[in-house]
Amino acid sequence: MAELWVRGGRLVTERGAVAGDVLIRDGVFAAVGGAVGAAPGVEVLDATGMLVLPGLIDPQVHFREPGLTHKEDLQSGSLAAVAGGVTSFMEMPNTKPATIDPAALTDKLARAAGRAWCDHAFFLGATADNAEQLGEWEQLPGCAGVKVFMGSSTGDLLVPDDATLERVLRSGTRRVAVHSEDEPRLRERYAALAAGASVAQHPEIRDVTCAVRATTRLLDLVERTGRRVHLLHVSTAEEVALLRERALGSLVTAEVTPNHLFLSAPECYREHGTRVQMNPPVRDARHRDALRQGLVDGVLTCIGSDHAPHTLTEKGRPYPESPSGIPGVQTILPLLLTAVRDGWLALPDLLRVGCSGPADVYGIAGKGRLAVGYDADLVLVDPSEHGPLREEWLRSRAGYSPYVGWSLAGWPTVVLVRGEVAYREHATLGSPRGAPLHFGSA
Repeated sequence: MAELWVRGGRLVTERGAVAGDVLIRDGVFAAVGGAVGAAPGVEVLDATGMLVLPGLIDPQVHFREPGLTHKEDLQSGSLAAVAGGVTSFMEMPNTKPATIDPAALTDKLARAAGRAWCDHAFFLGATADNAEQLGEWEQLPGCAGVKVFMGSSTGDLLVPDDATLERVLRSGTRRVAVHSEDEPRLRERYAALAAGASVAQHPEIRDVTCAVRATTRLLDLVERTGRRVHLLHVSTAEEVALLRERALGSLVTAEVTPNHLFLSAPECYREHGTRVQMNPPVRDARHRDALRQGLVDGVLTCIGSDHAPHTLTEKGRPYPESPSGIPGVQTILPLLLTAVRDGWLALPDLLRVGCSGPADVYGIAGKGRLAVGYDADLVLVDPSEHGPLREEWLRSRAGYSPYVGWSLAGWPTVVLVRGEVAYREHATLGSPRGAPLHFGSA
């Protein structure tokens, strides 16, 4: 039996950071907490002075393969993930071709085999044509579930009307991930956009009404159908209030991106221009602060990076021809650690929103916890390493981040995927060994 003793660290738990060891056997946690001990001669990983936490799960990434690999691919995107302490990812269907049937899902799983640095699953995109088949297809191995674009998409992946959305919700049982922006209002707002518009107008074009109108429609359909949904990248204070008011319990979970928690308008647009353009937009500090509070008090369930890279040439196009999306899978953990340092988040919150929360939302088996029998996905962080994010650390093909130069509170020192070291001190070890995720109930 292959064993590894992670000794002398401080384990991040629901109670905070507590001294303890971890024993890993055959890729799973065999003992957690206290001085677990180990057989003579077992391999030791010294975690003295380190925070030890389960690998993060990023439930929303766009790794661009197939069809858009000049921006990113499964190998480069998953490398950025493990470099940031993310050991599992769930990838979105808006590639070329879109992932809208079993053949496309099988193709993505084959592309990931031997190339993905961490464990993975892929969403199927909902369309008017496949709505009735989704309930069967969502049960396929390696399927993360169904993704709906109510707005901000093109071609078959757009589901702008309630009738089609209700068909999707009535087909299947797993939680449905939803991009909630109102397509009719988007068309109206863009049609009225004057020539020479600035990216600083992006939050006005894709305004609060656009988000709230779609989310209200979605919650009405959830109540009508009883189907569980996961609301992606919530961006407005009004949606946080709406989720509190409607109080639909486990029927509705919700997600926020680090960008909406750490950037704010208009400053971010003055500094970074179209590089921080994303859908829905980064808004002003009123929304940022409400999102932070919603994350702390549990209205917002988890973090998803919405990692969506483009080349700098593409991002340099004049608005609104510039594409929306920001790379971010590698910076989730350092930003959350920075929130802990700055006092608006606690270590148990970090564990909840970055690890166990995504696992619970989607019913991911054996992930997201430091617990016996769970996969030994592990991150060691030196909490004393406070310093600026350096561009040369970035592993995404995009090669940029709005957080370069920020003083961040900690960076992953060692990352294990199922008990084997995949990344240490800004370098990979071994070869990619990511495997498909497994799902239970959610």
